[in-house]
Amino acid sequence: MIGNVALLPVKTNHRGPAPMWSGEGLDIIDEALQYFKANVLFKNYEIKSPSDRTLIYITLYITECLKKLQRCGSKNEGMKEMHTLALKEFPCPGDRGFCLNAYYSAPANRNEADTMRAYFLQLRQETGLRVCERVFDNDAGKPSKWWICFVRRKFMDVSLSAPGQ
Repeated sequence: MIGNVALLPVKTNHRGPAPMWSGEGLDIIDEALQYFKANVLFKNYEIKSPSDRTLIYITLYITECLKKLQRCGSKNEGMKEMHTLALKEFPCPGDRGFCLNAYYSAPANRNEADTMRAYFLQLRQETGLRVCERVFDNDAGKPSKWWICFVRRKFMDVSLSAPGQ
């Protein structure tokens, strides 16, 4: 746990504080992608555990990824956009401008804040790659309309990006 966010194992090659995924089946990113199309329709989401907060963050980040990918003409261009988006400065719980401060507790100290930022960065990098793989999983080379149609949906009526972006 970092604050009230679960530090869950992830299947990834990106360095970060997340434990390495050792089992089979779905990790938290796979789960977020699998249930994204259903979850994004919710205006309210009952938080039952710290894992739900991680799932909420990933779901909101998937929406940000789709906003960028809708303008991309190829998978390579999409991968570059996902890399840029992941590394772009972003607010964390407790920071001014973080849209979910009401649901997330701020880190207790600077060390915890750095760990949380590194964990969210690791999640953003891996999520971006997996979203791009799914959105461009076709022969046409263009983004899948069955993913891009969810760009305008706002999960829990919030967005990780500032208005107008």
